[in-house]
Amino acid sequence: MAFLKFNKSELVNLSYSLKREIILANKTGAYCNTSIVTCNTRRYHGLLAVPVDAFGGFRYILLSSLDESLTLRGKRFNLGIHCYGDIYEPRGHKYIVDFDADPIPSVTYKIGEIVFRKSIVLNPDSNQVMVKYDLLNAPAGVKLEIKPFLAFRKVHDLTQENGAARQAFLPVQNGAAFRMYEGFPDLNLQMSTSASAFKYNPVWYKGVTYSDEMRRGFDCREDLWVPGTFETQMHSGDSIVFSAAAGESVNAAGLKRKFSAAVDKIGPITSYHDQLVRNADTLIRFNKGRKQIVAGYSWLLTGLLRETLWSLAGLTLYGKNNPAEFEEILDNLIEDEPERLTKRTTQVEAPLYLAVTLQQYAAYTGNVKKIWAKYGETLKSVIESYLPGVRAEVAMQPNGLLWAQMDGVALSWMNAYINGRAVTERAGYQVETNALWYNAICFALANEKKNSAFTKRWTPVKELIEKNYQRVFWNADLGFLADYVDNAGQHLELRPNQLWPVSLDYKPVDDEVISSVMRVVNAELVTRRGIRTLSPRDIRYKGVYEGNQHERDEAYMNGCAWPFLLAQYCYASFNMMGKNFIKRAEWLTEGFYEDLSKHGVGCFSELYDGDPPHEAHGVISSAITTAALLNINWLIEKYREE
Repeated sequence: MAFLKFNKSELVNLSYSLKREIILANKTGAYCNTSIVTCNTRRYHGLLAVPVDAFGGFRYILLSSLDESLTLRGKRFNLGIHCYGDIYEPRGHKYIVDFDADPIPSVTYKIGEIVFRKSIVLNPDSNQVMVKYDLLNAPAGVKLEIKPFLAFRKVHDLTQENGAARQAFLPVQNGAAFRMYEGFPDLNLQMSTSASAFKYNPVWYKGVTYSDEMRRGFDCREDLWVPGTFETQMHSGDSIVFSAAAGESVNAAGLKRKFSAAVDKIGPITSYHDQLVRNADTLIRFNKGRKQIVAGYSWLLTGLLRETLWSLAGLTLYGKNNPAEFEEILDNLIEDEPERLTKRTTQVEAPLYLAVTLQQYAAYTGNVKKIWAKYGETLKSVIESYLPGVRAEVAMQPNGLLWAQMDGVALSWMNAYINGRAVTERAGYQVETNALWYNAICFALANEKKNSAFTKRWTPVKELIEKNYQRVFWNADLGFLADYVDNAGQHLELRPNQLWPVSLDYKPVDDEVISSVMRVVNAELVTRRGIRTLSPRDIRYKGVYEGNQHERDEAYMNGCAWPFLLAQYCYASFNMMGKNFIKRAEWLTEGFYEDLSKHGVGCFSELYDGDPPHEAHGVISSAITTAALLNINWLIEKYREE
């Protein structure tokens, strides 16, 4: 696709190209992540990062990068690029003339008459990255040398030269296997041609610097171990595949076929919707017979309660039309998270989002009776866990509302911290938590038998909430809802959390309040890249996510625009305007497709600056953003058909 290509002038400009990243992910939870010129700029970058069972299933970078060199008639050209402090060496990016990301990342180099292409694919079903080298043109034979940089460390950490690193290797077919430390799987480095050789020449490359980490004020330098070089001869028209596989060695002779099969499985991209669906699929991990959602690449975790519930319908239903996958992931989540669902969590609103997820499933399938029969007891257990004496962090009060408080802890999705201090603690009655509370109770009562013990117990609670919610949160003078209410009264910073009470299936506020809230939200919070977390009129507003850790964390929940909130905004807007909102919904999503050549190439970012031009930040491939865009597309088509 045209928006996933870059030309020579863009690629040789490091201030431009180093800000563009590629991410490949597969079902095992492995990933390949680097910049479009294959220079690593983050600690999370690496050609092969895999979950390691011996270390709790956390991801570890085994292969950091590869440096390729071409030698023609005695003259050597190094195509690699690394940052060492303020110096980039070697500067192989100067030979790059083209980059194409569809269907897989491919970089083309031109050195005089030599035209050389490198393409990268991550095996969809195993911890293996394959790099295909095509010598498209050369006036004579060329020697290809490949130098692997090994890390063997957790994605969040950095490594240094040390005596504990094992420098021995085991010969494998057309290559060598390495295991730098106990507990790790072998890293098998192999080439597709038997006319290749591995030359052992171990050395530590010291002070490799990650410019993105340096810019943010983090630790940014590490030492990487290079065991030697893999060498072979190539002639014009030749293709060779280099494989890095964790675990068992592979059949080197079949690498070319395996590479082609992996590319075929990925398939072409013909539309923006295809791109969304492809991202949705990469964010669903299927490892050891269990499907889970990865919250975001390359550093967010897998199977998180809140992020899974927020993104489940979007990724599986609106993206892939796969109800069976929806249920499988939800079943795994319920099995894995009984503690957070019914006993304790610092995300007090997250368990209540189960009701929203089930409502989305019911709206998609039309089979609410079957859904309630399977999941009703779980939802009722969630609701009952908010009664006094069950959860230490949140409990129902005599007025029917939920009071959340744990000193120093941010008990909501707005959970940024600075030096251990919560940026937005929001202790008390939270506007979105209580809206979700009311919605969950109403949904349960609508599907429970009218004379059941649950109905008799919770109908009065529902009525209490209806009596008190609007009275507690509504501020008629300002025309919007308080973000939270504590013993000091209403806290009236204008935040997007009030989108939940005006967008859920069961709303605890009347139509006049909904109209007023939406007017204010439209005027102060809506951008083309998401909903701001705070009004620009507020003195605490930080519209740009830049600077040191302190400054970025201040902006995280005090001005950054979050795309996932657009789904709630669109639900509320469609409820009010029907099909007349279609054009604006399309306009709100088009900007994300314009950004597919920025930040994460072909991916959908976690958050954006609240100020124009709304630059992207956070994880480059976000489950909640991808799901929200799929959700909005589904709403657009639904109202268009109606």
